[in-house]
Amino acid sequence: MSVRVRIAPSPTGYLHVGTARAALYNWLFARGRNGQFILRSDDTDSERNALEYHTDIIESLRWLGLDWDEGIEIGGPHAPYQQSLRYDRYRDVAMDLLERGLAYYSFASSEQLDEFRKEAQAAGKTPAYDGRFKLAPEEAADRIAAGESAPIRMAVPRPGATTFHDVVRDEVTFDHAQVDDFVILRSDGSPTYHLASTVDDVDFEITHVVRGEDILSSTPKHIVLTKAMGAIPPTYGHLALLMGPDGKKLSKRHGHTALSAYRQAGILPEAMVNYLALLGWSPGDDETIVSLADMIDRFDLDEVTKNPTIFDNDKLEWMNGVYIRKLTVTDFVARVTPLVESHLGRQLDGREAAQLAAIAPQVQERAKRLAEVADQVSFIFGDVVYDETSWEKVMTKDEAAIVLPAALSAVATLEEWTTESIENALRNMLTETELSARKGLQPIRVAISGSTVSPPLFESIEVLGRDEAVSRLESAIARVGSQ
Repeated sequence: MSVRVRIAPSPTGYLHVGTARAALYNWLFARGRNGQFILRSDDTDSERNALEYHTDIIESLRWLGLDWDEGIEIGGPHAPYQQSLRYDRYRDVAMDLLERGLAYYSFASSEQLDEFRKEAQAAGKTPAYDGRFKLAPEEAADRIAAGESAPIRMAVPRPGATTFHDVVRDEVTFDHAQVDDFVILRSDGSPTYHLASTVDDVDFEITHVVRGEDILSSTPKHIVLTKAMGAIPPTYGHLALLMGPDGKKLSKRHGHTALSAYRQAGILPEAMVNYLALLGWSPGDDETIVSLADMIDRFDLDEVTKNPTIFDNDKLEWMNGVYIRKLTVTDFVARVTPLVESHLGRQLDGREAAQLAAIAPQVQERAKRLAEVADQVSFIFGDVVYDETSWEKVMTKDEAAIVLPAALSAVATLEEWTTESIENALRNMLTETELSARKGLQPIRVAISGSTVSPPLFESIEVLGRDEAVSRLESAIARVGSQ
């Protein structure tokens, strides 16, 4: 049978980076074996589902470059791929299991279940409900016929155990004493995750289920259900959860966890794919920069580690910087232009677009995120805004009163307005004023850009243009004089 894998996010939140990694691993596994990658929506949580999350999942996967062969948006032979549209199928399966004696209506009260859990915990046992309050089938049927409602539970075989080979964790065994008689259909007729997910995997002919280790304890339930449906369980692989730098489960306290937040921050999709791939898998030879084509050729689930992996934002930004520098200048400008325009709240005109293209190589060489570019170049496109911390640090010192008028004289009458001529004029000025570059150039930088942090100074002055550069030096001189 051809490899068929799936990713099944729930539209109850923005796509998590951990889910994105699982999607990538499934996609790589399928593409490397000429298999199929399916995207379905586990949208049975009607109270928490939202269209914006559904849209985010689709847009985020497409941003990463992960296409799918069947699923939401594109359809396929097993449509529909939204669980909310398959309720009749889940109820049919539940009723079939009920009729065959493999499941039962559960009338156990919450008080009975609480008492059972307390007794199990007091005895040092796993509080896995074993069906001890199950009614005789005839009595349960009579109560249902009389108008009562009750959930349907799966009757887990007892005594017993489920053993399976996990492609990440090798052989895994769960004694059924640790497995609940779990609910498959709620009293309102809605399916639980266990039922809906398992039925979909069977119906969609999924061969490999690769997901987070937080679902590992549910796997024996899914295998019991799959076998009860007369199907062969898929091969399972459970990925270690992502951790923050402090060794604890990745959460918002560590920073962003939604993939869209990294997109908005200016992380390139190529860099994110590369980084996610290395969070549990190694291409060998201590490689860090790996093309998508190479990943497809070399990725194997057997080589995924079961050990927790640290999600390090600093490493991601370093890798993103590598990918930014691999872009052509034209591509770099195309990617940052919308960010710059969003920052300014307007579109760039023709002259401004040329200015951005001119300064782009200098910014590209140092950028770690595309979003930071807008802050770095915005001084070119409007009135200078002084960063007060930078001003206090540089412009209140004696050097500023000396160097700014000298710089104005040095550049105002230049015959050629080029980076080279500007640099020569200002370095000659430093020699004449006997100021070091560190002390002499910083006031000019603040006058030109408003901050001590900016693209290279001489290139910035050239891009700004003679008239604007002269005007900014004059304004800074006037403000220094008024202090």
